[in-house]
Amino acid sequence: MQFKQDFFEQLEGFYSQVYPLPISNPHWLGWSDDAAQLIGLEKPNAELLMQLSANYAAPGASYYAQVYSGHQFGGYTPRLGDGRSIILGEAIGPNGAWDVALKGGGPTPYSRQGDGRAVMRSAVREFLVSEALAALNVPTSRALAVIGSDLPVWRESQETAAITVRLAKSHIRFGHFEYFFHSEQGNAAKLIQLVNFTIQQHFPHLSTDAKGYKQWFYEVVQSTAKMIAHWQSVGFAHGVMNTDNMSILGDTFDFGPFAFLDTFKEGFICNHSDHEGRYAFGQQPGIGLWNLKRLAQTLTPIIESDDLIAALNTYQFELVQQYLLLMRAKLGLSQPDISSNVVNAEALAELGNKDLQLVGQLTGLLETNQLDYTNSLRRFGQLDPSSAHSSLRDDMLDLAGFDTWYKAYQNRVGEVADVNTWQSDRNSANPKYILRNYLAQEAIIAIEENGDNSKLLQLQQLLQRPFDEQPEMEDFAKRPPKWGQGLIMSCSS
Repeated sequence: MQFKQDFFEQLEGFYSQVYPLPISNPHWLGWSDDAAQLIGLEKPNAELLMQLSANYAAPGASYYAQVYSGHQFGGYTPRLGDGRSIILGEAIGPNGAWDVALKGGGPTPYSRQGDGRAVMRSAVREFLVSEALAALNVPTSRALAVIGSDLPVWRESQETAAITVRLAKSHIRFGHFEYFFHSEQGNAAKLIQLVNFTIQQHFPHLSTDAKGYKQWFYEVVQSTAKMIAHWQSVGFAHGVMNTDNMSILGDTFDFGPFAFLDTFKEGFICNHSDHEGRYAFGQQPGIGLWNLKRLAQTLTPIIESDDLIAALNTYQFELVQQYLLLMRAKLGLSQPDISSNVVNAEALAELGNKDLQLVGQLTGLLETNQLDYTNSLRRFGQLDPSSAHSSLRDDMLDLAGFDTWYKAYQNRVGEVADVNTWQSDRNSANPKYILRNYLAQEAIIAIEENGDNSKLLQLQQLLQRPFDEQPEMEDFAKRPPKWGQGLIMSCSS
């Protein structure tokens, strides 16, 4: 790997230098060729394994943990920081630089009495979900590898330590700005330094002045809205949307108790610590805005309040438009033509409202009839919209409710010229395979009990092609067995 060290060299005081602790008997549990290509690597080798397990120093690495704060479950914590993640630097790839971090690399000044380690189960889950989301075209950080060991660590019981090698276009999060706003009140110098660095590194088309700051925040609002629209469209629940887990680039990262929906449930909670359902699946769009408001507060020294409010006011529109774009593709609803010089805004809004209603009625039927979200949408790839019968109806208990919806749906779709192409397009928008929690758990159990990572590798290969028919893997698309339905995870999961 070839590193540059812009964050380390330009933002002294924004991190602590700390060296990772090695793990014993390191071995590759998983490796992503796709992620490796992002930073110009080819195949894993023994020397790289020793470097990424902290047994050897990686040439050119600086090793540091960033400091930040954040709102956790609505309450402000003034000092957090990387408690178990140590960044090596920005690895230079063919199309840009990616931060390389060792998640589980040992204690840092921000570990808060923790050991700084990641347990194998959490490292495996982060590796899988990072690459699964990327294959689903959801904005996300990536995972180069997961490395196992025989180093014992204690949680509720004794487990073994592991490291996820995370790649991120940036590790800068909302919490960075909160830290330098609340801890440096009356002195905006460090906040401005951080904003300028962020713009220069990641928004180079913008200027570092009042006009650039205003546009920058607007783009952060837009990218956050788009990310959450993607989550809602694929049925992904993050589980812990604290402001310190929100990327300034609108990428999904900091995975803990995440889950993909099995049976559709708007109020699904995947985090066993979320007793009030603050981060339930259906709450994610609202929490995204709430978090952006916390970020906006930190920017009041450099951006006019009216400009911050104006940017925040675009959030809902952007989220809805992105969600509509994705769901129209999933259901085969034609996208309105906005390329014309004469666009009827009122008609577009009316169509959007009708389509949202149609989507909402469908998800309501899925919830009422306790149907699987992913499998139900995949059925549209077998549908002939002109046919009076839909195979989706066969799963319904509320037949009258479905028939009413289906008639409205057929009227909206209209005549389809080429049914085969239409169905193929639906299969390109609706995945057959997702990272169901029980599948990840089976892979983890195989490693824990037998040291066997074959199920992990098989699952990784499956999730790299989530839209493709893979007949030999048909069982992986089925609804979970009883024990695997609605699994709730902890933050250490």
